[in-house]
Amino acid sequence: MRIAILSRAPGSYATKRLVKATSDRGHEVRVLDTLRFGIDLASDEPELQYRGRPLPNFDAIIPRIGASITYFGTAVVRQFEQMDVYTPNTASAIAASRDKLRAFQILSRYDIGIPKSTFVRDRKDVPEAIRRVGGAPVVIKLIEGTQGIGVMLAPDAAIAEAIVETLHSADQNVLLQQFISESKGRDVRAFVIGSRVVAAMRRTAQGDEFRSNLHRGGSIAPVQLDPECERVAVRAAQILGLQVAGVDLLESDGGPLIIEVNSSPGLQGIEAATDLDVAGAIIDFVGNQVGFPSLDVRQKLGMAAGYGVADIVVRDGSDLVGQAIGDSSLRDLDVSVLMVQKNGHVHPNPRRDHILEVNDRLTCFGHLDSMRALAPERRRRKIQIDDLPGEPLPDL
Repeated sequence: MRIAILSRAPGSYATKRLVKATSDRGHEVRVLDTLRFGIDLASDEPELQYRGRPLPNFDAIIPRIGASITYFGTAVVRQFEQMDVYTPNTASAIAASRDKLRAFQILSRYDIGIPKSTFVRDRKDVPEAIRRVGGAPVVIKLIEGTQGIGVMLAPDAAIAEAIVETLHSADQNVLLQQFISESKGRDVRAFVIGSRVVAAMRRTAQGDEFRSNLHRGGSIAPVQLDPECERVAVRAAQILGLQVAGVDLLESDGGPLIIEVNSSPGLQGIEAATDLDVAGAIIDFVGNQVGFPSLDVRQKLGMAAGYGVADIVVRDGSDLVGQAIGDSSLRDLDVSVLMVQKNGHVHPNPRRDHILEVNDRLTCFGHLDSMRALAPERRRRKIQIDDLPGEPLPDL
């Protein structure tokens, strides 16, 4: 197997460990500077140039895309995907995880714990936003900050408003987030590969510092996660489409809360804390998956005219409630169930005798008109449009 590691830091701990793990397993490996690629769009087939020369064939890539080159880095990863080269983390997954707001928007649709969070741009809306997340103290985060940079704790509302106004004046987008007092200065990093947590560590901040990142001087220790923490960590990575991820959680009184999902997690801290060969686990996973390059299912299946992929929620009163998939009307309607999400658990390729229940979310492929008829009427909010504050409509 021939593997390319996309990295601008060949001397970094993570890159060197991945190179060694690949070589130890008898595979060929090259470290390629992400910014030295050229994306060739003029050829009959998708192509990449490297340092001005045609790129040889690779079976898989392992992207280590830094925050400063997200746009170009994801474009390079996307081109490898078009060339049917396997990557554990796709371009869209990397982009989604890198933007904290986008990641929380995606996660908030699912039954997974996250701190109360809000995003506003007008300074007049900041006081109400602080109230919505539970009041001060409040956590303020830059949307694309990393390693604890751009994460601040405002002790009261006045200071929070001043910080947000200053950041907005510098054209920075910020997220306001609930402060979880019981976990101050502590969090857990779960290293997810595929469908399991392969290693986990607890990070503890130094002194009065509330950020527990290793780069901020925090200490680390191995930790055995309980089943719920493991489930939440794996679920968060899967929702964002990441096969290799560092998932950061807070241990709140109400259960684990996701605070970040990192698509290029460091290896030095987790390997030092756990004494596990995490780099080797990544290479073993890539070796098992390399024959299945990533594809956009909605794009592929949507190429059939009139057909597509859609989520259908089973509502109370639906004819589907209590029915086995094989006995339901779905097959006659030219609709196939690809996956069922039930109470936070995923059932891929469900059997014909799988019984459907209220609030099951079905991911289906089929005729769009049939699926549109199955979709329940959208729930309407009690708030009326006329109740909204705002300017009067302009004269036409």
